[in-house]
Amino acid sequence: METGQKIILKNNNISESIYELSIQVNLNGLSFFVLNSMSSKIDFLETVIFDKKQTPQALLDQLTHCFNSLEKLHKQFRKVTIIHDNELATLVPKPLFDETNLVDYLKFNTKILKTDFITYDHLSIADIMVVYVPLMNINNFIFDRFGSFEYKHSTTIILNRILTLEKNSNLLKMYLNIEVSHFEIIVVENNKLKFYNRFEYNTKEDFIYYLLFTAEQLHLNPEKFPVVLMGSVDENDELYQIAYKYVRHVSILSKDAMLYSSDTSSKHFTLLNSL
Repeated sequence: METGQKIILKNNNISESIYELSIQVNLNGLSFFVLNSMSSKIDFLETVIFDKKQTPQALLDQLTHCFNSLEKLHKQFRKVTIIHDNELATLVPKPLFDETNLVDYLKFNTKILKTDFITYDHLSIADIMVVYVPLMNINNFIFDRFGSFEYKHSTTIILNRILTLEKNSNLLKMYLNIEVSHFEIIVVENNKLKFYNRFEYNTKEDFIYYLLFTAEQLHLNPEKFPVVLMGSVDENDELYQIAYKYVRHVSILSKDAMLYSSDTSSKHFTLLNSL
């Protein structure tokens, strides 16, 4: 196993451009966000969802195709960020963290290979280390294309934004960040992270099972605690409808909670809070 730095640098193509690029990488799809840093406006936002889960090599082929076919990606960028959105991650409190134990942190809750590269982000707002496996073929492609870039795990972005939003609150609240094939449950109380986990789902029944199971494990009463949904969901969505059926206080995260927003929703929560 290897560990590595989070910002990759070389004399490169990064220019004095006003544009910044963020790419969310998942085996089920790719999302692209181009920010005009002068106006703080979204210049381009695009998601490509695959018919089936890709292999890392097939994902690289898809990414290459996107760069060849999407004209907005032909710009020069002053900053490039890659978000590795996968289940190959775990949280470790910083006081207990030892860089020599990265393999041990991951091997108990995910399958890792001897060839896997393992790294970590420091979530300073919670003094937590996010240990994970990035897709190095994607990193290498971006390095060859742009030179300098930064990469991080999606968990780091999600938790940082939610804990920032909750920094002046003492209330217990459950957030659900919903993507196409998975969702994260984040529970905060007294400005601290109480629970975090990621769940794969195929049906609305899977979704509500994990929500209610988590509530039961944390001894939370569905009649009392608030649930905030964000990401790929709205009030007409079946996931919202079934959550509303079983939990009394359900809402959609306001777009005001986003660093950048393209409409009135919290869609692309991870991507639009990454720059």
